[in-house]
Parts: sequence; C-alpha cells; structure tokens
Amino acid sequence: MVTSCNNGAHYDHDVYRALCPCRDVLDLIANKWSALAIGALEDGPLRFGELQRRLSGVTPKVLSGTLKRLETNELISRTVIPQVPLHVEYELTDLGRSLSVPLRGIREWTELHLDDLPIGLTHEPGGA
Repeated sequence: MVTSCNNGAHYDHDVYRALCPCRDVLDLIANKWSALAIGALEDGPLRFGELQRRLSGVTPKVLSGTLKRLETNELISRTVIPQVPLHVEYELTDLGRSLSVPLRGIREWTELHLDDLPIGLTHEPGGA
C-alpha cells in the first residue's frame, strides 16, 4: 500500500521502493531484539537488568544498542530515577504501544505455528 507523506519530507511511502525511508523503519521493527523488547515492555516499565533477564540470550551490548535505537525513534522512553545507585527504566511510548499490537500478533503466530514449519529447532525444547 502506497501512502502519501504527511510531513512533505518525500513524495510517498512505499516499502517496496529501494530508497524509501520506510525500509529503515521496517529494519528497526522487524529486528528480533526490537520486537522482543517491545513485547517485554507491554506490561509496564522495566529496568535494564530486568529486560536482559526477560530477553534470554541477548548480550548487554546488543540490548543497549537496541534500546538506544528504540528510544531515538520514540518507541520507548528512558527515565533515570535518582536513587543510589541510579536506576534507569524503559517504557513504551504511545507510538510504541501502537506498534506492540501487530508485533504481539507475530509473536503469537510464531508460537502457534512453530511446529507447522519445516525448520530445525536451534534450541532444545523448553530451553532458553
């Protein structure tokens, strides 16, 4: 579906065009760690360590980069809580909450249809 650009930055939005900025957005939101981080934040704010534990297997470096990209694109907010030691919480913005709906559908479809796909499992059943 091609839509016109609301802010006049370019002519239209068409993810199938090679130079369309939509591709950058699709790259961000279709990233595994972005989709999982957004899902983990659906129930409310989490601290970095809580997010890392929830997203089993993500390295601190990858999670930090993912959170920075999501924050830069205003899908999540980062709040510093002045305590000793300092606490930082991440939370979905309204835009991020609107994105969580279709991403939840993709996660649910994946869990529902995993056994229907002819792919090999990369992890042991029940493992992380």
